[in-house]
Amino acid sequence: MKIVLAEKVSPATLAVFQQEPGWNIVTPDQIKNGLAAELADADALVVRSAVQADAKLLESAPKLRVIGRAGVGVDNIDTAAATHRGIVVMNTPGANAVAVAELTLGLMISLARSIPRANATMHAGKWDKKSLQGQELRGKTLGIVGLGRIGLEVARRAASFGMTLIGYDPFVAPVIARENNVTLVPIDEIFKASDYLTLHVGLTTQTEGLINATSLKIMKKGIRIINCARGELIVEQALADAIKSGHVGGAALDVFHQEPLKESPFYNLDNVILSPHIAGATDEAQEAIGIQLAMQVRDYLKLGVVQNAVNLPSLSHEEYKEVAPFIEMAERLGKFLAHATPGNLENVQITYTGRIATGKTDLIRNAAIAGIFATSEGSDSVNRINAAAIAAERGIRIQEDKKEFVSGGTGSVLKLVLHSSDGDASASATVLHGTSPRLLTLDGIDIEAPLNGTLVAIRNHDVPGVIGRIGTILGENSVNIANFALGRATNATSEAARSQRVPHGQALAVVQIDVPSAASATAAVDALRKVEAIANVRLIELGKL
Repeated sequence: MKIVLAEKVSPATLAVFQQEPGWNIVTPDQIKNGLAAELADADALVVRSAVQADAKLLESAPKLRVIGRAGVGVDNIDTAAATHRGIVVMNTPGANAVAVAELTLGLMISLARSIPRANATMHAGKWDKKSLQGQELRGKTLGIVGLGRIGLEVARRAASFGMTLIGYDPFVAPVIARENNVTLVPIDEIFKASDYLTLHVGLTTQTEGLINATSLKIMKKGIRIINCARGELIVEQALADAIKSGHVGGAALDVFHQEPLKESPFYNLDNVILSPHIAGATDEAQEAIGIQLAMQVRDYLKLGVVQNAVNLPSLSHEEYKEVAPFIEMAERLGKFLAHATPGNLENVQITYTGRIATGKTDLIRNAAIAGIFATSEGSDSVNRINAAAIAAERGIRIQEDKKEFVSGGTGSVLKLVLHSSDGDASASATVLHGTSPRLLTLDGIDIEAPLNGTLVAIRNHDVPGVIGRIGTILGENSVNIANFALGRATNATSEAARSQRVPHGQALAVVQIDVPSAASATAAVDALRKVEAIANVRLIELGKL
C-alpha cells in the first residue's frame, strides 16, 4: 500500500501507518515532483484543508481508493468526482467535539460576563466595574440547533450550569435528547424561546442562511448567538443589523463566510466576540483527529470497513463485521446471475429478507450491482463505492425491498431479479456458517450450491443419463468435480419456472470444478454444449474466498 500524506500530520498519526508492514508512507517533505506525480500509484491520500483534491488531481490517481480529510469540512475535495471514480471520501466528525463544546461554553460565559471588554479596559488602565455587571447562565434557556456529537457535548456541559435545554434536530432520536436533558422543539420555538442560541449543524441547502432577517425578527429580544459550526449558517449583515438595533444582545463567532476574515460588519461592534476558527484547535483535538483518520484509512484499506464516509453510508467496525459476509455474497451472486441475463439490462430488483433487512444495506446493494457489471464493458471502473451511481448513469433502475420477518427457512436471504429487454433472470443466496456464500434458488428452482471458485451452470432437459454424461465429459477433460448441485422444476415450481424461461421438464445443475488449465475448462464446456439434452452451459469464475 502507498499512502500519500499531502499535509503535515502528528507523529502519532504517522505511527498508525508505519506500523503496517510493507506500507510505503510518503510525507509532505518527500513529495519532490508534485502531488499529481506522487499519486500515480497511490492507494490513499490524506489531506487537511490546504490541498485541493479536485477532479483534475484525481485523474492522475488511477489506483486511489480512499481520500482521508483530517477534519469535518470537505469543501476542498470534489466528492462527486471521487464517487464516480470509486474513491471513498472520509472525514473525522466528532474527534474534536469536546474542544468545540468547551469553546462554545467559554464564548457563552464571555458574552454573559463581558470578559473580553473587562480584559481590554483593565489593560487600558481603567477600573470600569459598574459597566461590567453581567448575567448568570443559570436559569437561562439554551437553544441548540444540531444534536450530533458536538451539540450533545454542549448540552451535557450547559446542564451543569443549570440551564434549560431545548434542541432542534430532525435526525436525532427523542430518547437520545431525553437522556441529555434536551427537549426537542420545532425550529421556530428555538428562535422564540432561547436566551442563548448555539449552532452545531453542517452546511446544506436547508441550513444555509438559517439565521437571517426573518428568523432574527421572531427571536427573543436580547438573545445571544454563538456559531462555532459554519459561517454560511448566518446572513452576516442581517445579524449585524439586529445587533446594532439592540434586538440581539450579542454574538460570538468563530466561523465566517470568507476566511481569513478581512472585511466584516462585526468589526466595530463591542458586543460581538470574534475568533479565527479555533474551536477545534487544541493539542488534544488535533491529535485525536489525526489518529482517528489514520485508523479509518487503515481499516478501509485492510478490511474494507467504511467509516465516516461522506459519499457512502458508514458502518461501525461491529456493523461491518456482521454485514461483511453478505457484501461478499452479494457481489458473487450478482456476478453469477449476470451471465444468465438474456438481453439488455433495464431494472434490478433487490430483496433483503430476515436479519439483513434490519441493518444498513447500501454496501450490499452496491456489491450486488458491482458483481452484475463485472462482465460488462468498462467493468474495471465499477466498484462497491460507485456502483449505484454508475447504474443510474446507464439508465438502470434499482428497486429495493426489505422483509424483516419471515417464518421458517434461512435467517437472511438476498434475492436478485434482473429485468432485461428479452426476459428476466432471478436467483437468491445466503451465507452459511458465517463465511460460506451459498446459492439457494435460480430462476424459481431450488438448488443449493457454493458461490465460490469456478462454476459450470447447466440447463438441461430432465431426462435420464444427463448427470452421467456431464461427469464423463468433465473427467475426459481432466476437470475434477468439487461439488455437484441439482435442481428440477417440480409441479409446485413449474409455473414460476416457465415465467423464468425454464420450461416444465427442465432441470438445472451447478457444478463447482477444479480447473487444471483454462484450455481444459473451455474444452469441457464446448463438449457439454454438444450434448443434445443440454440446453445451455455457462462457465463462471467467481474466485476463491
